[in-house]
Formats: sequence, C-alpha cells, structure tokens
Amino acid sequence: MSPSPATASLLPTAVGPHFTLASSARLLGTTQVGPGAIISRGAVVRSVGGSVTLGAFSTLREDAVVVGTPERPTSIGEKTVLGPRSLVMGARVGSLCDIGDGAILMPGVTLGDRCLVGEGTVLPPGMVVPDQSVVLGRPGQVLRMLSAEDLAHLQQRRGGDLSLPSAPLTSFSARDRAEDAPMGQLYAFRDRHPFVHPTATLFSSAEVSGDVVIGAGAIIGAGVKITGDLNGPVRIGARVQILENTVLHLQPDTMLVLDEGVVVGPGCVLHACNLGAGTVVEPGAILCEGSHLGKGCHVGAGSLVKARAVFPDYALVEGFPATQVGTRTSPPEPPRWVLRPEDLPGLRRMG
Repeated sequence: MSPSPATASLLPTAVGPHFTLASSARLLGTTQVGPGAIISRGAVVRSVGGSVTLGAFSTLREDAVVVGTPERPTSIGEKTVLGPRSLVMGARVGSLCDIGDGAILMPGVTLGDRCLVGEGTVLPPGMVVPDQSVVLGRPGQVLRMLSAEDLAHLQQRRGGDLSLPSAPLTSFSARDRAEDAPMGQLYAFRDRHPFVHPTATLFSSAEVSGDVVIGAGAIIGAGVKITGDLNGPVRIGARVQILENTVLHLQPDTMLVLDEGVVVGPGCVLHACNLGAGTVVEPGAILCEGSHLGKGCHVGAGSLVKARAVFPDYALVEGFPATQVGTRTSPPEPPRWVLRPEDLPGLRRMG
C-alpha cells in the first residue's frame, strides 16, 4: 500500500494557498481542495466544471491521475492516500482510504470509508464497496472486512490520528492563467524533429521527441510522454486523444501508429503497436510491441495486450493478458472521460 502523507510531504514541492502542490503536478480547471492536501510530482487533476473535490490532508502520490466531469464528478474524502500511478475516473472515494499503486477506479465506483485497495486492482464501472473493506483483483473483489491489524496500520500511517477535521473546501481555479508552454515540450533527436499540426493541442507538461507526427485536432494531455527516438516513427492521426500521464515509445526499428479518432485513456503504456481508427483504450492498459488492433476496437481498463497479438475490427479486448471477449456491431462511443474541445479553454495549469 501507499506510504503515509508525511512521506509525500518531504518531496520537493511548490506550496499553493492551504495545500501543497509539486511543481511538476497539474491542476486543470477548478478544483475544490481541503487544507493540508498534498499533490505530488507528476500528479494530474482534471476537473471539468469544478467536478473534483479533494478532502483535507489527503494525498495524491506521484503520477496519480484524477478526472471528473459534470456527468461523473469525483470526490476524495479526508486523509485518503492515492498511490503512485493510481487512476480515479469519475468515482467517489471515502475518507481514510489507502489506494494502492496503479489501482484503477472507473466511473461510477463508490468506495466507502476506511477501505484498502490493493496495488493494480481494477474497480469496474458502478462497483459499490462498503466501508472498511479490503479489495483486490482484476476486476476487484471484496476479500474481507478490515481487521484490527489493518486499522492499526491505517492509524500508524496517519500519525496515530484517525479523526476527521471536516474542514471546509476552498475553490482553486487557474482559468485566467495561461499555460506556460501551450504547445508542450518538443525535442529534436539527432536530425529528427516532431511535427505538430497547428490545430492540435498539447498541454504544457506533455513531452514529444524525435520522429513524431501529430495530426489535425489531436489532443495530447498533461504529463504524456511520446518518444520517437529509436530508428522508427510515431504517427498520430487526426482527432486522436492521448490522455494524462500516458507513455508512448518504440523499440529499435519499429513504428507506432494511431489512426484517426483513436482515444487512449490516462495512465496507459503503448509500446510499438498499431491501433485502427476509432479504437478506444481505457485507462491503465498496456499494449506491447507488435500488437495490432483493427478499427473500432475497445480495450478494457488495466488490460495487457501481449506482444504481437492481433485483433480484428470491432473486437472487445479485455484481461491480463487480454483476449477477445466479444465483438461490437458499431464503433465504441467516446467515453465520458474524454476531453471535449469545448472544455479546453477552461483547463489551465495552476502552479
């Protein structure tokens, strides 16, 4: 499980009013934040229309991603810790919870107070977890209720104090502050230079290097890393979305192609692969080298697509490792956690 909030507070940070914000973290939109909260290095909060709340003395650890929309708001209670690379997508998380490293909470999840969620656990859409539960698995299952030993561990990690301050939240917005680098960070590698279409959007903490082409209307989210350095190109088609803290990279003499309209959720890792037009990859998935998905496919949250795996058009792909579990009759609808172009003007960096 995640280290204590006290450990996170020792990291190099920039301090905002009433809470602590790492210089490499991003708050996008208007977020309701309680006093003593900590947002660690590389963490991203995307709060469309003020749809994310973070309770007092809660901590987002390194590279965690929290996304809220008006249709699916996210709330995180007091003294809760989200582990590194954990993902919370339109879910309600109670107070005094520990969310393990790389765990994924999908839209509509409700997690009670004093819950422990194991590393790598995936809570599917709409799952309801009672108070004081221990949850583990892909998909997550309640293994048992909290033991006296578990409770003592929760207390120890919070300095011996499990009381809740019920502190008021304060609204923080960066709507009027422009991104410091609206087109992200672009790097040449030897004689290879990225090309970004003028109508594409790169958030300020996105980094793109080498032989990379990004098409018209594409959106590259905060913290995304795209590397085209190893003797092979990365080609990203029109209207593709690659969202928060996702990593794309190559092996030597390979290529990575995302056809038009592909959506890649937060926290994914894409090695050299090929995704057909309109394919949706849910948060936290891993696609290995040489994998190939046809158009209109859907990859489930936290799935692992093995090297050189091939799936036909409209395949439903899920599991660890992933298999085809069904076939769609039409392309997948855009998930609620996608970035809509009309939301972009209100999502500005704070910090």
